[in-house]
Amino acid sequence: MKELLGCIRRADKDFGLIEAGDKVAVGVSGGKDSLILLYALSLYRRFCPNPYELTAVTLHLGREPFDTAPIQRLCDELNVPYLVKRTEISRIIFDERKEKNPCSLCAKMRRGALLDLCKELGANKLALGHHRDDAEETLLLSLLYEGRLHTFHPKTYLSRSNITQIRPMVYASEKHIIHLVKQLGLPVISSPCPANGETRRELMTEILNDICKKIPNARELILSALQNEAQYGLWEKHPK
Repeated sequence: MKELLGCIRRADKDFGLIEAGDKVAVGVSGGKDSLILLYALSLYRRFCPNPYELTAVTLHLGREPFDTAPIQRLCDELNVPYLVKRTEISRIIFDERKEKNPCSLCAKMRRGALLDLCKELGANKLALGHHRDDAEETLLLSLLYEGRLHTFHPKTYLSRSNITQIRPMVYASEKHIIHLVKQLGLPVISSPCPANGETRRELMTEILNDICKKIPNARELILSALQNEAQYGLWEKHPK
């Protein structure tokens, strides 16, 4: 856990993720990444130089089975308020629109619903569980499917909602996250999404894993490129 908290502290320092008085809502899907982020941010409150409030929020996409009771118990243990909001996102995407490539639209609808929930709660920051591997895979997706060099930024201000999206785990590897989730016994909930395991992102994971078999430090080199703001400008750091 110490290593993950170190990654979060480093990202916070580099990108100015958390400011004094922030009300941070953690988007908790029930997957390993969002659960470990919730756990880590609950601990980070103890030594973060900027005091902040923390709330966990979950969107029920309208597809069963999806039991959030284990998340509620975890939040009770961590002394973090928890709110679940039911939506019809899954029905709209799969039943009404019958999307063949649903992930992009689903992500947009989920983000919109989460931002609305943040506004209801008075939260000014939305924390998401994306990690280093996600950033690298997004870079590949943009390169191979859009013909551009792009990935998400650790901190993004969304002017329409007046909410800032932060990704505190951008320096953490998925391998370490998997280890921690198992070690802590966090209550991971299986995704009921019909497209789970059959997306372009899973393909990017396979491609990167294949590359790493031939170039073992490939992921570290990609991370280095993302951090090279002078040459690529993808991850500009917070001004000191």
